[in-house]
Amino acid sequence: MSDPWLFDGAPASVGAGQVVLLDGTTFCIGDAAGDLGTQGPQGLFVRDTRVVRRWRLSLAGRRLDAVRVHQDSPHSATYLMLSPDLGPDHGPQLVVTRRRLVGDGMREDLTLRSTGPGVVHVEMALEVDSDFADLFEVKEGRVDADGPAEPPATTASVRPHGVDLVARTDVDFGVHVDGDASAVATPDGLRWTVELAGHGTWSTTVQVTARLHGQLVEPHHAPGTAAEHAAPARRRRQFQEAAPTVATADRGLADVLGRSIDDLATLRIFDPAHVDLPVVAAGAPWFMALFGRDSLLTAMMLLPVDKTLALGTLTTLGLHQGERVDAATEEEPGRILHELRFGPAGTLALGGKGAYYGSADATPLFVMALGELHRWQPDAVTPTLVEHADRALEWMATYGDRDGDGFIEYARATDRGLVNQGWKDSWDGITFADGSLPEPPIALAEVQGYAYAAYLARSRIAEAAAQDEVAARWYLHAARLKAAFNEAFWLPDRGWYAVGLDGDKRPIDSLTSNVGHCLWTGIADDDKAEQVAAHLVSPAMFSGWGIRTLATTMGAYDPLSYHNGSVWPHDTALCVAGLAAYGHTEEAARVAVGLLDAAALLDHRLPELFGGFTPQDVPVPVPYPAACSPQAWASAAPVELLRALMGLHPGPAGPTCDPVVPERFLPLVLRALGCGDAHYDVMVDSTGGTVRAAGVVG
Repeated sequence: MSDPWLFDGAPASVGAGQVVLLDGTTFCIGDAAGDLGTQGPQGLFVRDTRVVRRWRLSLAGRRLDAVRVHQDSPHSATYLMLSPDLGPDHGPQLVVTRRRLVGDGMREDLTLRSTGPGVVHVEMALEVDSDFADLFEVKEGRVDADGPAEPPATTASVRPHGVDLVARTDVDFGVHVDGDASAVATPDGLRWTVELAGHGTWSTTVQVTARLHGQLVEPHHAPGTAAEHAAPARRRRQFQEAAPTVATADRGLADVLGRSIDDLATLRIFDPAHVDLPVVAAGAPWFMALFGRDSLLTAMMLLPVDKTLALGTLTTLGLHQGERVDAATEEEPGRILHELRFGPAGTLALGGKGAYYGSADATPLFVMALGELHRWQPDAVTPTLVEHADRALEWMATYGDRDGDGFIEYARATDRGLVNQGWKDSWDGITFADGSLPEPPIALAEVQGYAYAAYLARSRIAEAAAQDEVAARWYLHAARLKAAFNEAFWLPDRGWYAVGLDGDKRPIDSLTSNVGHCLWTGIADDDKAEQVAAHLVSPAMFSGWGIRTLATTMGAYDPLSYHNGSVWPHDTALCVAGLAAYGHTEEAARVAVGLLDAAALLDHRLPELFGGFTPQDVPVPVPYPAACSPQAWASAAPVELLRALMGLHPGPAGPTCDPVVPERFLPLVLRALGCGDAHYDVMVDSTGGTVRAAGVVG
């Protein structure tokens, strides 16, 4: 049985030269000729299952020569190829194009063009098979993507112009491959006999439809339908058109922000039962799923430019909020899930369930995010969402605080669960200064900060509803937690907060970027924030491109580790916001510019993480080999940087602006910023910031 939640290795890398197409929970990884199953973790994946493992096109039994790939959208590409030397019996050379569209399935339009005057006769074949492997198995290299499946994973049945592959398992999975009337089906795929006149053209279409858990999944791209009229393209346009626009003197900043909006449009996923409630997936290609922590943090960072993702994420997470105690999934009443999956490993390993709840921070982040949505758009916060928040707060006080000391701790309930359950969730993501590992239960510093912000958020929501007693109670909770945190976590001889407390309540004394989250949430005492800020921008922490997850002076430091010395853009962005919140604006601007400079060197797209090297070490940032790209909170990081630099804060009378924008970005204009029931234009120049009403929302 697969163990999807417990994996200590590195995810399989997509690799250079691979073409990745993406639409929601569907993605396709293939080579430059459009073939699948030629190298590495390739295939067509629908809802966490590889429904096509091998997809290889040949002419006269030979592969085609790749010339060029044009990817005109995240979900579509055109592959241009030339036929191999087919010999004098076949006539002139052929130009072959494959137009591929993915979205809950796949459509491929094939066109052959003759380059010469003679008649062409050629046999074309499309070899197809599937293993219905779970995404986890492929991602972690537990199945062979290239060799034959032993024993065969599927049973093939042939129809006049199509072939059906059915999984040889107890799970009712299948895939239907349909050609047009020119196709001849075989157990191995489809074949065509093509005759072309001189300079002639011939075309055909192949459609792939998945059947998962006995239900057909309707593809987004029906044969003959223009790609721009299909649901994926319409949704992207709507998201991009609704987002505020930015004008700046710095072309690099404009390009980074534009790329972020494009990527976030791509990373949205939709539940067919709730298409009006988009959520944001964690990252492509392996994490196209709803994650509690990732999706909530991303949605919060995006609130200045989009409210729908916060509302959709909160609503969807509320629908899956924990109801009972289940050690296999770590579900507990009121707990917010860590990850939601559709594939067979994600369900079989969890007793038939697709949700895993092993997260210490998703639950307080849920309440914090609801409070932030309330600040930006109060009427979006419904009584039902407030009820979910109250259940989350109850979890924080009971199951979350297992020893009653006021702090949220974690210790996994199953040996298949995550060892670490904060955002640094790798097995060695939390260490002492000497590099040794702590014993659970562990109370993380940033999780207490999220809890503090959650209590304040609930207090403000109650205050707005004239529930004074409720507001006072949660404000008192926040004050008590802040006092206890600053007493237990502060290391006066080091000048920073411990990253956590171990099972014996000993401070875990390493210097980490987690302390920046304590500034972001406001749990740090004012008299300690100055020392924390100094450490964050010290050479041990600030690489020049971002804030390292672990200081270079710590025992476990490794600039290319996952969580022990690398730079995560979202983490750095939250540190920037925290620095600005405590008045360290010069430091905030310096770090923000460093991260934006890194983005400019990475084709204006920030990856999930990159190495903790300095610009003096290497001339460009070194991405982590298996990093997601695009990745949700990395894509949202430039928006958070912009908000922090512009000093944007929502209010009942509209947003306020207290800018610390570096001169190179001026003048800077943000148009159609939504706040409450109105739009605003925010303008920043050398004299300061101005906010002007620009119309009513809708």
